[in-house]
Amino acid sequence: MDEFQLIGIFLFVLFLMLGTGIWVGLALLGVAFVGMELFTSRPVGDTMITTIWSASSSWTLTALPLFIWMGEILYRTRLSEDMFKGLSPWLARLPGGLVHTNIVGCTVFAAVSGSSAATLTTVGKMSIPELRKREYPESMIIGTLTGAATLGLMIPPSLTLIVYGVTINESISKLFIAGVLPGLVLASMFMGYVAIYSKVSDKFNPIPEPKMTFAEKVANSKFLIPVICLIMVVIGSMYAGVATATEAAAFGVIGSLLLAAGQGSLGWSTFVESLMGATRTSAMIALILAGAAFLSLSMGFTGLPKALAEWIAVLELSKFQLLMVLLVFYIVIGCFLDGISSVVLTMAVVEPMIRTAGIDVIWFGIFIVVVVEMAQITPPIGFNLFVMQGMTSHDMAYISKAAIPMFLIMVVMVFVLIFVPELATYLPENMRKAPGG
Repeated sequence: MDEFQLIGIFLFVLFLMLGTGIWVGLALLGVAFVGMELFTSRPVGDTMITTIWSASSSWTLTALPLFIWMGEILYRTRLSEDMFKGLSPWLARLPGGLVHTNIVGCTVFAAVSGSSAATLTTVGKMSIPELRKREYPESMIIGTLTGAATLGLMIPPSLTLIVYGVTINESISKLFIAGVLPGLVLASMFMGYVAIYSKVSDKFNPIPEPKMTFAEKVANSKFLIPVICLIMVVIGSMYAGVATATEAAAFGVIGSLLLAAGQGSLGWSTFVESLMGATRTSAMIALILAGAAFLSLSMGFTGLPKALAEWIAVLELSKFQLLMVLLVFYIVIGCFLDGISSVVLTMAVVEPMIRTAGIDVIWFGIFIVVVVEMAQITPPIGFNLFVMQGMTSHDMAYISKAAIPMFLIMVVMVFVLIFVPELATYLPENMRKAPGG
């Protein structure tokens, strides 16, 4: 049986299981079980137990629930309100006005959240009413917020980068630092689009903001100080080599608890809700990772990754051609799976390909995150589209149409990364190594 028949069987079983509505993690375990039973002579039960335990007991994974908890705590604070108060005086005079608060707000919150959905919900619940009140175009409000929220997948701490790093056994700290510059560049491209649109569109006629003195702007900036300090502690400690990703996550949790307490929004119910929310999300991701680890092992025993890597080698694709194939591939599967599932499901096959082609795995982590970001705003399963629909009651077609310019900007970002790879590799190559990590 050749590799394409094997792929066909794996995909048939996978979509059959996903179609029944069972959890993604269980579907991955099911596919791996079928693959092991049909195509190998290995003892399935023993192998599955050992693999799940190994995948679940990884020390690197401890950063994941901590960063999720940090985001859950901040989601329940008045952070979004404070960010809007602090950012709006500085952004009101830019071309595009307060629409920029969507992008800058998402960029700032992404740096303390790691979750695209949490970023969208937190920033959106404050910015949408304020921007509507000032009569900004609805499509711009919806589109920029839906697209900019995907920065939560790239700017550290990024849950997708943690999952990618664990899956390929690569440094989480280096991946985090690699995402900083591309994340800022992508945010700048979003802001550039807003500025151009505001100048060329007849529909852009918001109510102007009252003028503020420089002293008043500085006074309002006090609302940004706590969150900026938290970002500097989390990211700065990793870049300076003071802390590993796990230790930086612990600093982040402590900092977010102090920030919530200082705002007066940390009660017992808030604490318990944040803890339980983090537990549910962490358990879901852990199950997906366990299923993906077993699927990777199962595929390895069937020889599928090696056969595909050899097939790619025979085609003699250039690095650019391979990346274009992977770009289309991930956009397509992103129409049906969430970002984390897309990464863990495909790495067993894709990792040998990129290593054989000589593609830097840190750089590829950023590449895949940008492509996975596109999937967040791609119908029919784009998760940000569902979140936005729940917040605004617009139909899916309207939200998808509003997000198209942001999708196209991400496509441009992919080519920027390909032709300027130093964006993703410069900082990791020059960061200090944390003691013990």
